[in-house]
Amino acid sequence: MKTVVVLAFLACLAVSALSLTEDEKINRRPATVSPAIEFSTNEHPPPPTTKSKTLTTTTPTTTTPTTTTHKPTTHKPTTHKPTTHKPTTHKPTTHKPTTHKPTTHKPTTTQKPTTTKPTPPQPTPPTNLTVGNYTVMANKTAVCVMAHMALQIRLATPKSNGTFIVQPKSTHAVGSCEATKANLTLEFPQGFITFMFNKSIEKNTVYVDAVSFSLNYPLDKKVANGPPYTANNKSMNLFAAKIGHSYSCKSEALYMGDGMYLDVNQDQMQAFNLNKNEFGKPDSCAADKPDYRVAIAVGVTLLVLIIIVVVVYLLGRRKRANGYQSL
Repeated sequence: MKTVVVLAFLACLAVSALSLTEDEKINRRPATVSPAIEFSTNEHPPPPTTKSKTLTTTTPTTTTPTTTTHKPTTHKPTTHKPTTHKPTTHKPTTHKPTTHKPTTHKPTTTQKPTTTKPTPPQPTPPTNLTVGNYTVMANKTAVCVMAHMALQIRLATPKSNGTFIVQPKSTHAVGSCEATKANLTLEFPQGFITFMFNKSIEKNTVYVDAVSFSLNYPLDKKVANGPPYTANNKSMNLFAAKIGHSYSCKSEALYMGDGMYLDVNQDQMQAFNLNKNEFGKPDSCAADKPDYRVAIAVGVTLLVLIIIVVVVYLLGRRKRANGYQSL
């Protein structure tokens, strides 16, 4: 038994020695030179040649050992053809330049200044009368003159006529007050109108003793630029009322001379002794006072007719009584 083991061991040693000598023979074989590879434009190196080592498998047997030797397989190198990439040529995009046409501005023609002849203001119609409120302060709190009225200046002559109406919106009231004297001046762009008040304690009356005006306005339609119209009327006794009373009149025309009139409409005015800055009891003008003369005349006429009818009736009855005789 021991001898068999020893023989098997020696057989293994012999097999290993033989395999080693075969490996040395294989390694000593001349190396195969691969053909030269053309240089490619992509400069890829050729793949290396791979050699496979022979593998030996030993199977221990009790008889004679068998060895299998594999010849090395030589792999032919694969030659890769160079891939030539065609360069992509990009066509340049030519942008057409945009030509902007220059805008030619036509020169603006200078307009000739239009010279318009100034047209004189036309006389205002008499239907536009407007009542204005005018006051004069004696101090910061007390009113000494107060007037509500609509005014117009009128020219009436056989050759010319015209009317100017005072507009309250463009009229400013100024004046002053003393113990027995006061004045009210109405100023407007075309001129002014002034009322002078007088207070008579003896007669217990307040009245206007002077009226004046100045007007720079073409009242005459035929004349483009008429002269300023002025008028002054003194020594008058107008708008009279008791002290503490107001004067009122619906319509009144003041003759100022030379065919000039000052028309005062819807008038109520008072100077001095205003109670709490309000008008006193109104004293109406003669035109606004009721006229009883017509009523009296009508009454008298009716009474006479009645008396005549009664007398005629009595006389007729008496004649009838005398015509009958007693039997």
